[in-house]
Amino acid sequence: MATVLADPRLYAFIGGDPPTLEDLHARYLRQVAGRSPDGTQTWHNWIVRRSEDHRAIGTVQATIDDADGTVDIAWLIGTAWQGAGYGSEAARELVRWLRSQGLAAITAHIHPDNTRSARVAARAGLHPSDAFERGERIWRWSARPGPIS
Repeated sequence: MATVLADPRLYAFIGGDPPTLEDLHARYLRQVAGRSPDGTQTWHNWIVRRSEDHRAIGTVQATIDDADGTVDIAWLIGTAWQGAGYGSEAARELVRWLRSQGLAAITAHIHPDNTRSARVAARAGLHPSDAFERGERIWRWSARPGPIS
């Protein structure tokens, strides 16, 4: 994953810098716990791999708020594999799995200029809302009836 995440262009919209091997090691040690340090969130993190050769090409993640069952999702596909449908497929499968778990409200936070991630979100069944958080538009999928806000 260090090679996949090494391209600085990946961070144009999400901020930050490519992680070092030490950064990734520390991140994966935290993530493998499956819970936030304060115990209020459940974490699910997967490596996205190509089916033809099982090569790691990105990640998807879901953070579930244990109090209300809301879920925030994210995906990151290495620049060499962007535009080939991997992100859309991974995000669709993630949303499908979360829905099969009975989770009723799924969100993603996407920078307004990140048109590729907006397309991925739409293909996964999420819709843009009028809400913004830290400069990112909140996209939503919800089983609950009512307007998207």
